[in-house]
Amino acid sequence: MATHRGPVGVEAIGDFNALIDARSPSEYALDHIPGAVNHPVLNDEERARVGTIYKQKSAFEARRIGAGLVAGNLARHWEASFIHKPESWRPLVYCWRGGLRSGSMVTWLRMTGWDAQQLKGGYKAFRRHVVEQLPRLIDGLRLVVLCGQTGTAKTRILQAMAQQGAQVLDLEGLARHKGSMLGAWPGQPQPSQKQFETALYTELQKFDLSKPVYTESESARIGTISVPLELVSHLRASTDLVEIDASPEARLDFLLRDYAYLGDDRAGFSAILGKFTQLQGKETVARWQAWAQEGNLPELFAELMARHYDPQYKRSLGRNFGQWDRRRTVTADTLSEAGIVALAGKVLETVG
Repeated sequence: MATHRGPVGVEAIGDFNALIDARSPSEYALDHIPGAVNHPVLNDEERARVGTIYKQKSAFEARRIGAGLVAGNLARHWEASFIHKPESWRPLVYCWRGGLRSGSMVTWLRMTGWDAQQLKGGYKAFRRHVVEQLPRLIDGLRLVVLCGQTGTAKTRILQAMAQQGAQVLDLEGLARHKGSMLGAWPGQPQPSQKQFETALYTELQKFDLSKPVYTESESARIGTISVPLELVSHLRASTDLVEIDASPEARLDFLLRDYAYLGDDRAGFSAILGKFTQLQGKETVARWQAWAQEGNLPELFAELMARHYDPQYKRSLGRNFGQWDRRRTVTADTLSEAGIVALAGKVLETVG
């Protein structure tokens, strides 16, 4: 027999065996509680229609029209997704504020006999919880920061370290961007800011704070994503800095592999290079764009390193890392796949 009670708080999310997001698909896509499945009681078009009726006519008219739409959607969800759930199924349902949308689904699920509950305050309560908890979680981290010039395979080394059992915070992976002006992932949009922060919160909760957490030196922005200022400050104040030192030849070889996809769209790559005009001048950028159009990536990446990324890296060191003189250096003889795995091990040995 179902046990009914009032709405439950964010702290009880883990007590349920299912999370249902009753909001519209666009709201769900912007951000949602990790693990939640979207079963909208109103789709985007229906929600807009009901909202317009509410503003232009009356609350009763909006509820009258909305009730029929909700009933039809609930019936479809029941038939497609809920019909075979066991009596022990305990879903937690939320909408934007913990109001009518999730309330109607909870009432309907309880009528079937399931112990469905409503999240108090809805998604807004979860979002407020994330914003409040992020600074506390960040403050507890012992960050070991991996530094190095462009092309030293820092992200790949971090990924190899994770495979070797280290706790790794891959900010570029969470942001779906490599961090530079050329860093957009092919065919993959970045998450929303809220989605990034939810993913960051979820990752931080997993860490054992008695052990180091390895991450990469990052600026305050990764593509369109803003890294929380508390994390940027904590990262730059770290006394555990490890610099990867590799030759220009090894770095160029790695960049040509890691960014090979840019050569697949030469016109698009040329357009991206136009973003460097203000910093490098029209003449230099025109040469780079010509190389991009020709597919001459070796000369292009060599100049990008020498004229843009390396000087930028040197300028940022003293400005961003107060403990830079205390860094430890790991030398990379090669940045091949096997070399990256070996480097990951050397970093872990160096930190101890």
